[in-house]
Amino acid sequence: MHATIIGSTGLIGSHLLNLLINNPDYATVRILIRRPLEFSHPKLEKKLVDFNDMESFRLALEGTEVIFCCIGTTMKKMKGDKEAYRKIDYGIAVQAAQLGKACGCEKFVLVSAVGADSKSRNFYLKLKGETEEGVQSSGIESVYILRPSLLIGNRKEFRAGEKLATWLMPLFAFLLPARYRPVKASEVAKAMVNAVKDTDTKN
Repeated sequence: MHATIIGSTGLIGSHLLNLLINNPDYATVRILIRRPLEFSHPKLEKKLVDFNDMESFRLALEGTEVIFCCIGTTMKKMKGDKEAYRKIDYGIAVQAAQLGKACGCEKFVLVSAVGADSKSRNFYLKLKGETEEGVQSSGIESVYILRPSLLIGNRKEFRAGEKLATWLMPLFAFLLPARYRPVKASEVAKAMVNAVKDTDTKN
């Protein structure tokens, strides 16, 4: 297959990229990036994309059979600007699904969040819920949505609150329902790959 990753430099995306380039089921792995990336591999295609330019975005998706979307930002990075936050988490993901559909892509795997609900009063959970609905309404034949809880892994940027939670949550995880327990980012990446593989096996 020919896959495209959106969000390949993030916590989940970096694990996903490593899995796909070492997976014989994938002939090429394309990553859509906003800045140059030094990493290279024979199966890797790097596409510098202006996500505000729909033609650039569409051309970067041509020929892909499955889109893996794990893009995301933080309110800190967006300096509290909710519209800028929405433009990335919702805008890029939904546009990727719509443009992917137009390019003939049939599979889309989205990382959302536990508790995602378009009717929630919480900005983050509401946004994630709206993103899920936007991707599902794109018309792509198969959409897979993963809703992980707190992610465990080594991030490039330091997040004090999240770091503290990462230390404390495992101590109390057994008290929580399974879906709210912390999960390794590497396991989420594996689940993304397996979601597509399991369907292909059934077909």
